[in-house]
Amino acid sequence: MKKIHVAALMTLLAAGGARADSLLVNGAGATFPFPLYSKWFSEYHKLRPELSFNYQSIGSGGGIQQFTDGTVDFGASDAPMTTEEMAKVEGNVLPIPMVLGAVVPTYNLPEVTETIRFTPEVLAGIYLGDITRWDDVRLRSANPGVTLPDQEIVVVRRSDGSGTTYIWTEFLSTVSPDWQSKVGTGKSVNWPVGIGGRGNEGVSATVQQTPGAIGYVELGYAMINKMAVGAVRNAHGNFVTPDLSTVSEAAAGAAAALGPDTDFRVSLINAPGERTYPIASFTWLLVRRDYGQDAAKAKALVEFIWWALTQGQASAQGLGYAPLPGAVMPLVEAHLKGVAAGGSPVWSGAVTN
Repeated sequence: MKKIHVAALMTLLAAGGARADSLLVNGAGATFPFPLYSKWFSEYHKLRPELSFNYQSIGSGGGIQQFTDGTVDFGASDAPMTTEEMAKVEGNVLPIPMVLGAVVPTYNLPEVTETIRFTPEVLAGIYLGDITRWDDVRLRSANPGVTLPDQEIVVVRRSDGSGTTYIWTEFLSTVSPDWQSKVGTGKSVNWPVGIGGRGNEGVSATVQQTPGAIGYVELGYAMINKMAVGAVRNAHGNFVTPDLSTVSEAAAGAAAALGPDTDFRVSLINAPGERTYPIASFTWLLVRRDYGQDAAKAKALVEFIWWALTQGQASAQGLGYAPLPGAVMPLVEAHLKGVAAGGSPVWSGAVTN
């Protein structure tokens, strides 16, 4: 079922209807950043009561499709738009990175109190269906001193087109030639095994309700739901538990390499560094380069994005997201200044809130 953010709309209705000067901005896409976006929309509505957001948390694939179809004002994705997808909108899109997040392995083994360590090969083996029990020798060898149960592994994965899936499968493709050749990378793939759950919400709920389950979700969902999260071996050979500092490490090198002509479609998978968590990504809002004659809506959206990237970033950390590196901010601001309506820029770059 679609998750629709309606708090701002309900506030207006409770007040006796929309204001005469009210403006509604519609968006759809990624479930990965939904907890943060929901908070941002609510907080910004308090600052700008005339402005409301209706965001449908339907997954990155659906967000890109609705953005392409022109049924929403902005999209949201955790997977970078492909060249082919950008061509479908004739280049009328600017991907804007909002925060950094991580995709984490989460599991339901309440009798195991230690953090389970996963090698990339084990994660690929589990999702290929080659590793089927928790006491498999390959899991035990990565977890000396930990008593793993003689229990079947129940694999949980996404059933919808998902940027979270893109990040997860990009990692598996990077570390496992077997996965790359048999399954590959995508927002949707032909899964060898597993029970499907819709959205990060669906995967989280299925893992929590299923003894012996393993799934992959955005770090914030695991934190909010107090789910067990595994440590993953990174490119340096260290087992790293995901947190804000280890996720931020993944962006350090990428941010330094970005130039003024970047479109921000940068992979942070298996990034170098001793403390780097290896399954990290930017998450993007998709805005149009030109909004035609809808200057008011374009200006309101760009001003909201800048507020979110500055004052709103304080909310990110408590929900499990890492703020953008400072080196990225001037590049993002330059992109936002390029958003136009009728060929004219809608925003000068001045902070308005």
